Order: sequence, then structure tokens, then C-alpha cells
Amino acid sequence: MAEFSKEELEAARKAISSSIRKIEKVKETLSEKQPPPKSQLTLASRNLQAMRIAMSLINRELKENEEKEA
Repeated sequence: MAEFSKEELEAARKAISSSIRKIEKVKETLSEKQPPPKSQLTLASRNLQAMRIAMSLINRELKENEEKEA
């Protein structure tokens, strides 16, 4: 697996966090439409889940790096 610096991981975490907030807003807006666009809601939900998984993996990597440095 590729090695990433702490700075790269923190920058990625910041970008993904921003994307999560944006996707959540899009999903909320889509849910309010009548009738709700099912395919777009599904896509937003899947993207949101992928971003949350990526965030989790980045956080785990940062934690492991901190433990190695301690």
C-alpha cells in the first residue's frame, strides 16, 4: 500500500470532510423535492457512504502513524 505523509492525509481528510457536508446538503435538498428523484438520492447516499469510509480509513492511518511516533 502506498505511504502518505501526515500532511497529505490531513489535507485529504479536510477535502473529504468538505465533500461530506456538501453531499449531505444535496441529499437533503433532493429529499425535499416532490417526487424525490430516486436515482439521484441513491447516488448521493452511495457517495456519502464512500466518503465516510474514506474518512474512517484516513483517521485510522493517522492514528497508526501517531502510535508509531510515540
